[in-house]
Amino acid sequence: MISIQAKKHDNFSVEFKFGFNCKEDKTSDDFSVNAWIFVPNSLDINSENYGKKQFYRDIKSNVRLITPVYLLRDISQDSSLPLVSLKNALERVAGNPSRHDLDAYEYHLKMFAAIFKSALRDQASHLASVRSLESAEYLVDDFVHSSRIVLQKFRDMYRIIDVPTVTEKTRSLFHLCDEFMSYLVEFRSIRIMRAADTSINSAAHSKIKGKLMELIISEHDYKESRGYGVMTDDTLHNRQLAYHRGMLKKFIESELYIRLDKKKDGIAVQQIYYSIAAGVAMIFATAVAWFYQIRYGNITWPLFIVLVISYMLKDRIKDLLRYYFAHKLGNKYYDKKATVTIGKNRVGEIKEGFDFISKSQTPKEVVGMREKASSVADESRIFEEKVLLYRKHVTIDYMALSANDDYPMRGINEIMRLHLNRFTHKMDNPEVPIDSINENGDIITYKVQKLYFVNIVFQLQHDKDTEYHHFRISMTRNGVVDITEI
Repeated sequence: MISIQAKKHDNFSVEFKFGFNCKEDKTSDDFSVNAWIFVPNSLDINSENYGKKQFYRDIKSNVRLITPVYLLRDISQDSSLPLVSLKNALERVAGNPSRHDLDAYEYHLKMFAAIFKSALRDQASHLASVRSLESAEYLVDDFVHSSRIVLQKFRDMYRIIDVPTVTEKTRSLFHLCDEFMSYLVEFRSIRIMRAADTSINSAAHSKIKGKLMELIISEHDYKESRGYGVMTDDTLHNRQLAYHRGMLKKFIESELYIRLDKKKDGIAVQQIYYSIAAGVAMIFATAVAWFYQIRYGNITWPLFIVLVISYMLKDRIKDLLRYYFAHKLGNKYYDKKATVTIGKNRVGEIKEGFDFISKSQTPKEVVGMREKASSVADESRIFEEKVLLYRKHVTIDYMALSANDDYPMRGINEIMRLHLNRFTHKMDNPEVPIDSINENGDIITYKVQKLYFVNIVFQLQHDKDTEYHHFRISMTRNGVVDITEI
């Protein structure tokens, strides 16, 4: 199964998160993602000024393991795998720590914090979708209670490594995770309060807010007592704290990120085809020279002219065949290939390809989805949209993936950012004046955003299952306004 989520990342980029979930009954899984990007012709994006190099510069991808899924209340149980694994790792490092024990200690600290982060996020997302007052109160109680228990049990385990055999540097890793988890609880609690503002009546919101505020204040006081950073009125301090928290997030999630070894795809086959093109061209030139030398004998003016023309045609034949083979290769092979590795073990492969295509080469299902989002009939024809095709093929060796960790791994996530700075270069002013008349008959001028729409249709394929998702990116020259799924 392939899941997809989209959001605006910043003013000039959108983010797509793909989840490639493996089937446990298979040793290897193949996933395909095809994206047709419909760009208005007025933006002047074409194969001449926006080739493969430019596109791949505008794409940034991070691949990471899917965080093991646990409910927040399940993590708080003494028998939960995250708690038991972390406790065992702490006891080993406190006894007679070896290099392997230290690595395992750091790994389980990071994994525990990452699992806690994921559980908090899932609980908060579920809360945001709840409209029942009774359910909201119960879920907030569960969120607050379970968070307190998990934090307390985690902090109690510090005593295990608070011994002379463990260095201060090693203990400091525990404090980093502790600080990060405390910040996460504060962050998610505030997010829940904001969501409750729009979905729950004021009386109920006041009750829910009180419970969350108690949790936030207790964690705020704890951070101050431990010397962890908290927000203040000092702008410089807050800037440094924001950077520090960003580094904490990267530190915690570093165990989940996967290294990619990238290289160009189909190099050997490409060179073989190019050699064939050169050979065919040489055969033509040699055959012409041989034929006319037999006919005219030694060097004569007609033979001289024929030789010159044959060599001119030879180069054209070679270039035409190279272009033909390159086009054929583009349909069968990809531009880039990356080996997915965890440590020294290969667990999969990712291939990427990009091309401009015509509308006639675009599948009817995709064209139909694009047309459904049109505000007027034949909108794409009116604006003469260019079609960009981005292809991705992912292969995951589930047996190799699951053999690498103490936690059950379901697959990998790829977080892909598409930067759209180049798309804004030839846009009009972000706002345009439009005159109208009010109810009193006076002429008034409205400032209206000048919007451009980039439509992306995704085709997700896994085994025999195929899904389509259509996203529309609204943009002005100032950047991305929003992204919505149609």
